[in-house]
Amino acid sequence: MSVSSEVPDAPDAPDPGSSGTATAAATASPDRPQDAPGTAVPARRPTGFGALLVRLHFYAGVLVAPFLLVAAVTGLLYTFTPQLDHLVYGKELTVARTGDSVRPLAQQVAAARAEHPTGTLIAVRPGSGDDTTQIDFSLPELGEKTHTVYVDPYTGKVRGQLTTWYAETPLTTWLDALHRNLNLGVPGRYYSEFAASWLWVLVLGGVVLWWRRQRGTRTARRLLLPDRAAKKGVRRTRSWHAVTGLWLAAGLLVLSATGMTWSRYAGAHFAEALDAFSAHTPSVTTSLSADSGATTGGSGTGKSVDPNEIDGVLKAARTDGLSGPVQIAVPADDSTAWTVTQTRNLWPVGRDSLAVDASTDTVVDRVDFADWPLLAKLTRWGINAHMGTLFGLANQLVLAALATGLICVIVWGYRMWWQRRPTRADRRAPLGAPPARGAWRGIPSWALATGVVALIAVGWALPLFGIPLAVFLVVDIAVGAVRRGRTHTVVS
Repeated sequence: MSVSSEVPDAPDAPDPGSSGTATAAATASPDRPQDAPGTAVPARRPTGFGALLVRLHFYAGVLVAPFLLVAAVTGLLYTFTPQLDHLVYGKELTVARTGDSVRPLAQQVAAARAEHPTGTLIAVRPGSGDDTTQIDFSLPELGEKTHTVYVDPYTGKVRGQLTTWYAETPLTTWLDALHRNLNLGVPGRYYSEFAASWLWVLVLGGVVLWWRRQRGTRTARRLLLPDRAAKKGVRRTRSWHAVTGLWLAAGLLVLSATGMTWSRYAGAHFAEALDAFSAHTPSVTTSLSADSGATTGGSGTGKSVDPNEIDGVLKAARTDGLSGPVQIAVPADDSTAWTVTQTRNLWPVGRDSLAVDASTDTVVDRVDFADWPLLAKLTRWGINAHMGTLFGLANQLVLAALATGLICVIVWGYRMWWQRRPTRADRRAPLGAPPARGAWRGIPSWALATGVVALIAVGWALPLFGIPLAVFLVVDIAVGAVRRGRTHTVVS
C-alpha cells in the first residue's frame, strides 16, 4: 500500500486527469450503474479526513516506497540464509558422518586451539546430530566479530574456520547488514528505520482508504478479492494493489513493529519503555565474589580459567535440566561463573540460562524463559519471527510471501500513478496529478487539534516518521503559499 491517488469516497468516480476516452470507458464499467443518456453524474470528491488521508497516502507512498522496495528485496534475500549457509558452508557446519558418542568438549576445544593458537576463547556451542561444534575466539582487531573453529564432535577433527558475527556465517552477516544498513554501517541504518517507521502508516492508511472506497457496496468479496471484471487501467491496478495490501496488512504491521525495536532512534525509545516497565531481558548473576551472594565460598582467585573445566560445566547444566542446543560463555577469570544459555529459536523458544561455578560444578544462579517479563518475551518472539526462525520453514515462506507481495503492491502503486496521467493533447503529462491541498480545512477543529497532539507524540517516539513529516509539511505549506501568491498576482 504505497502509491495511490485514489478517491476513496467515490467508488466509481471518473479518474481525474484522464482522457475523455478513458473516462467514457470507466463510465461504462460493468460494476457501475448505468445512467440515463445525457445525464451528467458529478464525481464525488473526498472531503475532510478522507481527502487528507488520500494526500498522506499518496505522498508517503511516492517518497517512502523506494526505501520499502529496497527493504523488501534485501529481506527476501535474507529469508533463506539457513539454506544458503548449508549450501555454501556445509563442510564447516555439518559432519561427514554421525557417530555413537561424542568426544569430550575439552578435547574438541584443544583441537580448535591447535588450529587457532591465537585469540581468547570466549564461547562454545556443542554440536549434536549432524551439527559441528562451534568454538569462538576473539581478537582485538576483529571488534564484535570472532574467529569460529568448527569441530566434528564425533572424531574431534577440525572441519574449518570462519570469521563470524554473533555465530552468523560471513554470508548471513553480509545479507543481514545489507538488509539493516545496506552494508554502509551507521549511516545506512537511517534507511531501514525510515522504512519501518512509515510502513505501518501506509498499511493502515491503505486499509482505511479501501474500506471507505467500498462504502455502500461493501462485501467480503469486494474487499478481499480483486475486481476481475474491471477493464484494463487504473481500476484494475488499484484493485490488485488494495486487495493484496489488505491480505498482507497484519504481517506487514508485525514487520514494521519488530523492525523498529532494534532500530537506532525508535529502538532507543523502545528500550527506555522496557526500562520504565522493568521488562528488559533478565540475565544470571555471574560474580563469584564472597559478597555477591552468588556462592558461599567466594572461590574466585582472579586467575585465568581452565578450558578443561568445560565438560563439568556442561554436565552441571544438563543435570539442572538445561536441554537442547546451548551456548557456553567462557569467563575471563575464575572469579566469574561460566554461563550456559539455551539457543533454541524455534517455537517453543528455549532461552533458559544458568551460571555455573566451575570449581565445584554447581549452579549458582538460574533464569528461565518462563520467568521473563511479558514484554521481553514478546520482543524475543517478534525478533525471531522477523528473522524467520520462530516457526522454521513455515516462517520463512510467510516472510518470502510478505516481501514478494510488498514488492508487487509498490509496483502497482507506481503503475496507478502513471495510469492516472492526463493523456489529452492539451493536458498531456508524464504522471498523474497529486491530490489537492487544503483537505485539513474540512476537519472539525477538535479532531484536528487531537490529531496534531497525537502526531507530535508519535513523531517523538519515531523520529524518522516525525522529522520527515514535519519537513514535508513545511515544504508543502511554503509551495502552497508561493502558488497562491502567483495566482493572486495574475488575478490582480
